[in-house]
Amino acid sequence: MKAQRAFHGVIPAMAVPFRDDYKIDGDGLGRFARWLAGCRGVTAVMTNGHTGEVGSLLPEERAEVTRIVADAVKGRVRVVSAICSEGTFEALEHARAAAHAGADTVDIMPCHMWLRFGVKEDAVYEYFKAIGAESGLDIIVHVYPANTKTSYSTRLMLRLAGLPQVKGFKMGERDLGKYERDIRALRADAPHVSLLNCMDEYLFPTFVHPMDGTLVGCASLIPELTEDLFEAMRSDDLTRAREINDRIWPVKEAVYGAGEPSGDAHARMKEGMAIRGIFRSALARPPVLKPSADEIAAMKAALERSQVPRVDLV
Repeated sequence: MKAQRAFHGVIPAMAVPFRDDYKIDGDGLGRFARWLAGCRGVTAVMTNGHTGEVGSLLPEERAEVTRIVADAVKGRVRVVSAICSEGTFEALEHARAAAHAGADTVDIMPCHMWLRFGVKEDAVYEYFKAIGAESGLDIIVHVYPANTKTSYSTRLMLRLAGLPQVKGFKMGERDLGKYERDIRALRADAPHVSLLNCMDEYLFPTFVHPMDGTLVGCASLIPELTEDLFEAMRSDDLTRAREINDRIWPVKEAVYGAGEPSGDAHARMKEGMAIRGIFRSALARPPVLKPSADEIAAMKAALERSQVPRVDLV
């Protein structure tokens, strides 16, 4: 019998609008969440990811963002809240707050100290086990790039897939060899978990593999094209997929260039969201700087080439 998986389709990692005083624009965030929930192919939304400038949000603000989004979508789509913390006790607090705010799932990022110092696999396993047991929420494992010290081995990913709360993997290896090995191993030995692409800057080549869905920040800006590309690749319609990718490409270049998702990239993305009328303001919290005039002009030109319409949520 075919495995039933918890997550599929397009899951935007949501950006967060701010007012001129850098406070959360709750009304704008609610409108944004409702719009995403109504977009074709969107089955869930994620708050408090890197795209959502999680590192700049205070603990109570993270819960507030999730509450605003959960109240806005009213069960139309699932709500995932990412957990970015430096220790188990802090992570448990964020997980409890996310559950109270209305999230049904947590996306667990690695502790960032692991990026510099590395970590024992048993520690990672116990970290996930504790959060799952305490929160009672479903878990998506956030997989970091293979060139970092917090890269999860295929062996560890299979072990994490054995935890009852783990329902999916946000796969961001950014190494196509490891990416394929991990997919093949998880499909063979853990067919119950959802595999979600999270490589915004490599959507076209990484959709070649049979993924359940995609959890990416660029779906905050161009959810329509993200869904179109995902469905074309799922249907093995390579001709259509190339056409859609040609529309995504200029936007991808304007946001990411030759780099990966980062604070500067998310600031450029927010400029695009303001140009489309999704956000009233493109303000990002410091220390991230406003994009240059040339970068904003490049984003405007890219959106024109993409042929996505203005949304006018503001």
